[in-house]
Amino acid sequence: MRISDFKPTVSGFESNRASNGTRNTYERYAAGFYGEKGMSDLITMDDLTNEEIIDILKTAEKLLPVARGEVYAPLLQGKVLGNLFFENSTRTRMSFETAMKRLGGDVLNLSSVGSSVAKGETLYDTMQMVDGYSDIAVIRHPRQGAAQYSADAVDIPVLNAGDGAGNHPTQTMLDLFTIQQAHGTLEGLNVVLVGDLRYGRTTHSLSHALVRFGTKLTLVSPESLRMPEEIIGDLRAHGGDVTESEDLQSTIPDADVIYMTRIQKERFPDEDEYTKVAGIYKMSADDLKVAKESMIVMHPLPRVDEIDPSVDSTEHAYYFKQAFNGVPTRMALLCRSLGVKVPKKVGA
Repeated sequence: MRISDFKPTVSGFESNRASNGTRNTYERYAAGFYGEKGMSDLITMDDLTNEEIIDILKTAEKLLPVARGEVYAPLLQGKVLGNLFFENSTRTRMSFETAMKRLGGDVLNLSSVGSSVAKGETLYDTMQMVDGYSDIAVIRHPRQGAAQYSADAVDIPVLNAGDGAGNHPTQTMLDLFTIQQAHGTLEGLNVVLVGDLRYGRTTHSLSHALVRFGTKLTLVSPESLRMPEEIIGDLRAHGGDVTESEDLQSTIPDADVIYMTRIQKERFPDEDEYTKVAGIYKMSADDLKVAKESMIVMHPLPRVDEIDPSVDSTEHAYYFKQAFNGVPTRMALLCRSLGVKVPKKVGA
């Protein structure tokens, strides 16, 4: 594989595999059925069928005792995870590390600070090193498309932990796990996505997954932070029941899930534009008096001021449970990508 096989673009990264014969992710995965090392990348939710999503959620449920530290199950002993974070992270990085270590594996952490990335090393070269040192890689990168670029460059599985304003499929999986825990199903729910829907990669991935299960979506945002038109069009083309609004309060009574997000200052090219929308949506415990008893409030975190601390003590607050669910869900994803079967009864 040559460095010329890949090239950066203005919007992200692009692979020239069609013209040069380099295998793409699907081809490398399919090769596993013919005796070669099988791959299982997760770059977008399109990499998973509905059946695979449900299977992963069932596996995550089985792994809950391991995630809590109640049972030791060294299913990934001898395996090494390369944790590559070129953007700041608390929950995603720590939950992947916890997931790997709870399963007996080891973790190599890399960031742009304190590594050769700061010296100008290319992403391609960095991935070659990770390919040699690790069995699987997780990557977060500010450039949309960087995760697919990385997956195409190496032979180990790659999991996308967020690529700019693109996708965040492992977050979506823990979100789905949390919703299913609360409601017992993913089907037929009314989910309200609130805040930065333009740059919010968590809502981009989650919306695509939810419409596949017949969820009604209400998108609440200011005009400047609307969900990109191409995403809305795609959701509707796949049968999604999608409504847009700028009014959060009116959506609360009928909601099964309210998914709050922060306005992401770091994504705005113009700070004046950020100032116009900062703090536009704020939820307090008083706002939830009209909510269904079973309604849950979620947030990918970190929060700024969009959820008042008064909500924390209500029965609706699920965002801290949601954050913990990153551990069993990412355990399940790591096992899947590494081809490790999780027994029916873990720790037996």
